[in-house]
Amino acid sequence: MTYKISNDRLCVNRKIAPNLSINEFFSLVNGLGLNKVEIRNDMKSGSVTDGLGGEKTRDLARQYSLSIETINAVYPFNQLTDEVLEKTRGLLNDARETGAKALVLCPLNDGTDISNEQTIAALKTLAPLFAEYGVEGLVEPLGFPQSSLRSAALAQQLIKQAGAPFKIVLDTFHHHLYEGAEQDFMGGVDVNNIGLVHLSGVTDTRPTAELTDEERIMLSAEDLLKSRQQVQRLEEMGYTGIYAFEPFSSVMDAWSEEDIAREIRTSIDYLNH
Repeated sequence: MTYKISNDRLCVNRKIAPNLSINEFFSLVNGLGLNKVEIRNDMKSGSVTDGLGGEKTRDLARQYSLSIETINAVYPFNQLTDEVLEKTRGLLNDARETGAKALVLCPLNDGTDISNEQTIAALKTLAPLFAEYGVEGLVEPLGFPQSSLRSAALAQQLIKQAGAPFKIVLDTFHHHLYEGAEQDFMGGVDVNNIGLVHLSGVTDTRPTAELTDEERIMLSAEDLLKSRQQVQRLEEMGYTGIYAFEPFSSVMDAWSEEDIAREIRTSIDYLNH
């Protein structure tokens, strides 16, 4: 059985539009009949709001009838230094001012070993901060071989052990990259603990362990991540949440607004085919 994902469950991550201002990006998403976006702290302007400020960004989102679902991302959340904590507070403030519902937390991804106890301690430290700002926390395991937290099931378990009210981001790219993901998933992921699903596609045939964000494009029948099949399984398991398109490749630097709109439409059609 195939599932049709309604437009109000679809979201667009700003990474798809590296050359558009936040206003142009919001306008484009609204023009596609979608009402959800993710904004980021790693765009060219260096600012979550392109320097507009939280209040103006919130007003813009309202003007375009958009909900800002998340800001991406605190890194590395599980190696908490004073600098990381300060950055987290800044992003929580951005989230509160812009009206973003959640802030994404990404683990250290440089080959350094971080123990489960360290990750639990970090989550315990962060939970009251998120509560103070009234922002939800979403932990995104990264499937890269050098990542300190690769498993969605483990992330869910550590959140529970920390007693933090956070959920996980399930990313179809990172699920594909982690060789234990299928086994973990079937044994340990509760869809009620998934706060968001990131979708992208890969057609590059190099070995899985060599794939990087550069290979992440939009969805198609050639997608080696099998993102559509991952979505169908989540639907069968009762997931009722949001799917956000999050490609990363530098090919998008050359995309016009028309290209972006076409790619999003094509991916939605493929998803609901």
